[in-house]
Amino acid sequence: MDKKAIVIGAGVVGLATARSLAVRGYKVTVIDRSSKAIGASIRNFGMVWPVGQPEGNLYETAMLSRSIWKEICDDAGIWYDEVGSLHMAYVPDEWEVMNEFIDTISKDRRCKLLTPTETRQRSEAIVTDSLIGSLWSPVEMIVDPRHAIAAIPNWLQEKYGVEFIWDKAVTRISYPTVYSGKKELKADQIFVCSGADFETLYPELFTTLPLTKCKLQMIRLAAQPGNWRIGPALCGSLSLIHYKSFAVAPSLSKLKIRYENEYADYLKWGIHVMASQNQAGELTVGDSHEYGLTPDPFDKQFINNMILDYLQGFARFKDDTVIETWNGIYPKLTNGEAAVVLQPEQGVTIINGLGGAGMTLSFGLCDKVVEQSYSMTSIIPAASI
Repeated sequence: MDKKAIVIGAGVVGLATARSLAVRGYKVTVIDRSSKAIGASIRNFGMVWPVGQPEGNLYETAMLSRSIWKEICDDAGIWYDEVGSLHMAYVPDEWEVMNEFIDTISKDRRCKLLTPTETRQRSEAIVTDSLIGSLWSPVEMIVDPRHAIAAIPNWLQEKYGVEFIWDKAVTRISYPTVYSGKKELKADQIFVCSGADFETLYPELFTTLPLTKCKLQMIRLAAQPGNWRIGPALCGSLSLIHYKSFAVAPSLSKLKIRYENEYADYLKWGIHVMASQNQAGELTVGDSHEYGLTPDPFDKQFINNMILDYLQGFARFKDDTVIETWNGIYPKLTNGEAAVVLQPEQGVTIINGLGGAGMTLSFGLCDKVVEQSYSMTSIIPAASI
């Protein structure tokens, strides 16, 4: 008899978990409180971003995730673009950090430094005035999260027989039973992948974790005329102090001090600026980071203006008309860890807290968790919660 598994949540972490269970022969049911995924999993750049992950386990997990993404997209007919990424440097201390990064990382990452001319050859969008050079990474991949996250449930259903139950909120778990109102379902394994809605299930446990929420503001620009493409995903140098991979650079602390003096408002709102392009030619630009358990529901226009102003310093597009703005909210660990993976009771696993790396890490991380090659954060006795 097939082993049964229930996954709670149909965002990218839930879908990644469902896929990992299904390929190992589980009969999987995914339950989501909405009619479709509407959270942070569809409100992002669509960047699968290994360059942002530090050497070792996290980078390897990101690359595993990338390979699974590609496998799914090829099989399901989902658009993706293996464009790589460019980080631009206009000030010597930014260039110094990039050089130190290149000197420290493994050659397997295939990153390299480009001259201004070489940078411009990669992307016509780059502002070359005062450009010292750029950091090129070839492995970054773009999907359109709105389309991809909507298409994967159909693929899972057709290929593996995964059942999706929409518009049902799971309100309680007592292994092996999952309760949704009066409805009861049983499974051999239960996975809680509830993202920012971490207060509903095991609330006492979550209050003990170093977990908050992060609100980010995003902008979409019009489809570029004449099918013009920007090439790689583009990053301003503020990203150097945002991604943990660059912490290996000894001079990063010095760069941070300058940014604290020159970009104090940007750091206050957690702004670092990036741009990606979807299959329709539209550009997704962002973002900001505001932390707190009860995020302000209203967007701040001045934050969007700051993002667009900074963008002008390193990239110019054929059409910069703003066609949409929105925000997303995701759970974020405050202790610097990459994820929460723990068992509140035997047979139940929680996977959460991936922060802004959900698109990058989820498929690799969840595959390791299901394979039981990932070391759990902790197993907490049910009696304690």
